[in-house]
Amino acid sequence: MTTTETKMVFICGSALRGQPDHGNLQGATFVKETQTAPQYRLHAVKEGWHPGIYATESDGISIPGELYRMSVEQYNHLVSTEPPHMYPAEVTLHDGDTAIAMLYPKELIEEHGWPDISDIGGWAAYKAQQA
Repeated sequence: MTTTETKMVFICGSALRGQPDHGNLQGATFVKETQTAPQYRLHAVKEGWHPGIYATESDGISIPGELYRMSVEQYNHLVSTEPPHMYPAEVTLHDGDTAIAMLYPKELIEEHGWPDISDIGGWAAYKAQQA
């Protein structure tokens, strides 16, 4: 039995349109390009294998991304494909709305010293710069 319940999910990494893991969204409905409220930081985790974002009390930026409407099945699949340590949490968007995003523990980022790429313009801009 399928459900009609949907989730609003903010994507800001390798599942963005044009990025290698976009298929993990399994045809979820693209709603719009958007960005977070300026309360987050973005890092290149594991030598740029995937992004790591976390909420911060100070020095936050708005992270660009895309908003998708997902069925519970699409959402569960996406979560199952995420790298280790990533976890779903609510984020605030620049317009005050909220959505679910995949965050990464700040403590692990700091422990490993993964680079802060917050000022590059988002994950797609970072990956383009690395190419």
